Amino acid sequence: MFRSRVATLGVAALVLTACGGNGAATQQKKTELTLYNDKGAWTKYFDEMGALSKQRIGLGMKPTGYTDSAQYQAFIKASFRTNVKPDLFTWQTGGMLAEIVEQKQVADTTAIWQEAIKAGDLSQDLLPYYTVGGKQYCVPMNVAYWGMFYNKKIFDQYDLKPPQTWDDLVQVAETLKKNGIKAFYHTSVLFSFVWFEQLMAGTDPDLYDRLSTGKAKYTDPGVVQVMEKWKQLIDAGYFINPGDKTDPGDVLKNGKAAMVSFGTWFNTSMTTREMKAGTDYDFFVIPNVNPALPKTSMIFESGPLCSLTKAADPEAGMKYLKWWTSSEAQEKWATSRGDVSANPKVVIDDKALGAVTKDAGGGKYRLVNRYFEATPPPVLSAALDGFSKFVTEPGTYKEVLETIQKAADEYWSTHQ
Repeated sequence: MFRSRVATLGVAALVLTACGGNGAATQQKKTELTLYNDKGAWTKYFDEMGALSKQRIGLGMKPTGYTDSAQYQAFIKASFRTNVKPDLFTWQTGGMLAEIVEQKQVADTTAIWQEAIKAGDLSQDLLPYYTVGGKQYCVPMNVAYWGMFYNKKIFDQYDLKPPQTWDDLVQVAETLKKNGIKAFYHTSVLFSFVWFEQLMAGTDPDLYDRLSTGKAKYTDPGVVQVMEKWKQLIDAGYFINPGDKTDPGDVLKNGKAAMVSFGTWFNTSMTTREMKAGTDYDFFVIPNVNPALPKTSMIFESGPLCSLTKAADPEAGMKYLKWWTSSEAQEKWATSRGDVSANPKVVIDDKALGAVTKDAGGGKYRLVNRYFEATPPPVLSAALDGFSKFVTEPGTYKEVLETIQKAADEYWSTHQ
């Protein structure tokens, strides 16, 4: 998830390799598929899935992982124009998926979805995130529910409990501050949007949704108030330096910050550091800022696993995607990483994550699409730059919102 290094195979190499080609990819029957992904840290887990799929369905899978998001996206888009194409690849839902579907690059998976929902292997609630123009594309590579990971030993040392209200959370942060400990992690790079989405969804989720569809403006009073709330937290001294390059997994383990807000996929960062859930760290659902909301807002994301319409062996790709949604595959995928699964049949061993998964699936929370997927790419680009500036210069929040709104005005003027 954290992109700090560039994969050795770049866009230039792809283009050079493809120079000799002058037509569509040659149809062939494959026994091993390539899976290009932007999750280079997960290569070990993809390798394990490839070994299992080879055994179960006669199709192996070899991953090529990137850790730089921009270079990865450029690589995939370049593959649309060459004969060097991934058999499978990871992507994002929302505007980024719609963009490549409209270019007729992504294989239709409607039949897989219909069968999986009927079998209970996929939830109907996930369907809208994979639907473009009434059809489904890709399958869930993963799902994640966002909350707060916390250093349990620090909490125990100061007799702190997971907060039940927003005021409780602020009081926890204040107690930590008085003892010389930074409460929260944040960053000025890719994940600069995390606290905006959390504060926005926990204050006015309807306004959050309207922002994502161009029906509200970033300069509206409700959005300005959220930025002012965020600024108050920064000014209070609750956050670490946003320019700190320490991996957030290490930040939590070494106590540089007591809490880190991420999706349940972050659990893998804990398990790979040999930290034990319930002893070294734990997880809680972040309370709403606005206690009057009928349900607690929970940020939700689902990352697609896709196949191209012009893949070398389309049938093999569809076979693999169908297997990926099965209980057998998802049991392995979730258990190996210590994460949750898109398959409702899979039992989650981690007590806290298992409870969140069950409650989220049962309708306890208002699921709010992660900002990264909910926001159209041109607006997202401006917002990431803006939030990155804000966390280092909190006094610029009005200027930042005006700049994001300019990008939004330009986008929605041609996309309403």
